Amino acid sequence: MTAIIEHHHADVSGGWLRAATFGAMDGLVTNIALIAGVGGGGAGHRTLVLTGVAGLVAGAISMGLGEYTSVRTQNEQVSAELAKERHELEVNPEGEAEELVAAWTARGLPEHLARQVATVLHTDPEQALRVHAQEELGVVPDELPSPWVAAGSSFVCFSVGALIPLITYLLGFDSLALALAVGGLGLFAAGALVARFTARSWWRSGLRQLALGALAAGVTYAIGALIGV
Repeated sequence: MTAIIEHHHADVSGGWLRAATFGAMDGLVTNIALIAGVGGGGAGHRTLVLTGVAGLVAGAISMGLGEYTSVRTQNEQVSAELAKERHELEVNPEGEAEELVAAWTARGLPEHLARQVATVLHTDPEQALRVHAQEELGVVPDELPSPWVAAGSSFVCFSVGALIPLITYLLGFDSLALALAVGGLGLFAAGALVARFTARSWWRSGLRQLALGALAAGVTYAIGALIGV
């Protein structure tokens, strides 16, 4: 008797991982670049803190609202397409079944077997809708991402990311180099953490995020130094 080996996949459809990752990275890069630009212009401690806090609050709100609107709009579009598909299943079930047969035979399934499966499937309208949605739209109707989860993940993770390069200033240190170094460590750690979800090399992922953040900070620092306070 063959043993059944259970294994688990990461949740790739809940909407939180992409929003959380993007939020944290954006928070880090945004505030590192802001602090580098304003610091490069010669701004003092209080101005740097004000800039960083304003960037944190404004960015977190913007990211949260943006994620909510984006995911909700996507879900509404999917719902509209599902309504069209449900209507087609009601008025033209034979034609919809033929679409499945054509899709499955194109992948190598014998036609008689594909037709048999499609016929059985169409005896259950909800399962038929689910399969058609997966085949034609690439979505699972009851596993759409939550706009609230995406918004909350983005808001919280952006805030955390944006806070990291501010920590040294909030603790009373007045060193731009130290703030940028702490921000760089945050970028590397965030990139390494993301690698746990993607099975990629943690140090390569960390160095990639560090390099991108350093590029953004270098550009804004140069602009700040050129313009001045």
